[in-house]
Amino acid sequence: MRHEEIQTVIIGAGQAGLSVAYHLSRRGAPCVVLEANARVGDTWRQRWDSLRLFTPARFDGLDGFPFPASPHAFPTKDAMADYLEAYARKFALPVRTGVKVDRVTSTEGGFIVAAGDLEIRAEHVVVAMATFQAPRVPSFAAELDPAIVQLHSRDYRNPGQLRKGGVLVVGAGNSGAEIALELARAGYRTWLSGRDVGRVPFRIEGTAARLGLARLVLRGLFHRVLTLDTPMGRRVRPKVMTQGTPLIRVQPRDLAAAGVVRVPRTASVRGGRPVLDDGRELDVANVVWCTGYVPGFTWIDVPVFDRQGDPRHVRGEASDAPGLSFVGLHFLYAMSSTMIHGVGRDAEYLAARIAA
Repeated sequence: MRHEEIQTVIIGAGQAGLSVAYHLSRRGAPCVVLEANARVGDTWRQRWDSLRLFTPARFDGLDGFPFPASPHAFPTKDAMADYLEAYARKFALPVRTGVKVDRVTSTEGGFIVAAGDLEIRAEHVVVAMATFQAPRVPSFAAELDPAIVQLHSRDYRNPGQLRKGGVLVVGAGNSGAEIALELARAGYRTWLSGRDVGRVPFRIEGTAARLGLARLVLRGLFHRVLTLDTPMGRRVRPKVMTQGTPLIRVQPRDLAAAGVVRVPRTASVRGGRPVLDDGRELDVANVVWCTGYVPGFTWIDVPVFDRQGDPRHVRGEASDAPGLSFVGLHFLYAMSSTMIHGVGRDAEYLAARIAA
């Protein structure tokens, strides 16, 4: 067993973890970033093939390094992965790849981070892995006919993975809408199931967005107005936490034009087929679950979680374990907290607290 002592351990080298490391480095505070994947950015590389960011490049850069693309372009997931790798290299951030953290426990004066044969004693631990760790699929999924191809959005790559026949996409947020649109355009009869999450009321790729509406919504509304410091933000947060972010790029009319059929929530299974809230059975050959994730923080052996497995925190700092922090959580401080243009503010806040 190898032993080290480092002031701050950051777990995860995505945009959240790199942002914290950047702000700590600027303050001269020693840290290390542990990343389970072989390369920085691999979490993005492993997503579906056609994925592009939902926001234009001018909102996709982290602090200190603008995204190297036309400001109105929507970068691919691989371009984002390469950008994160370049970001870590540009600022010589102390990232160790291929290091999977197995457990975090508390000890006198700090924490023990265990990763294989390595143990690191740290005063501070920042969990920068969001709450997108373990796919959430309803229990009744196991009752579907075994002949039906089932994929979670985490494992979906392209239409070639599916059987011929209809596709039910469960979950009508941004990922579900994008995947449903792709499948319909690929010739699959496609149903999109789930509640309406709302939409950005303009075309994010259009002229009005370029002239200022995108900045007004993404930087103004999502970043400055819908925060825990405003009455509107505190009122909106519970709805956002349960229903997700409004559709940003795909509009309902895009789905209708492609032939995607909107249907109610998928509620159960009957005779091996999915059943909707209104009682209808759908005869489909494929189901793509865009139903989100569970927190997946069981490897953190510190009593800071509620019954749903979400950390109890105040602006990222664990309420019951000083020195343990989270960044990248959904609406951690603002609607923009999980967005690339919003994570830097949360990271800078936590870095300042740690450095102090």
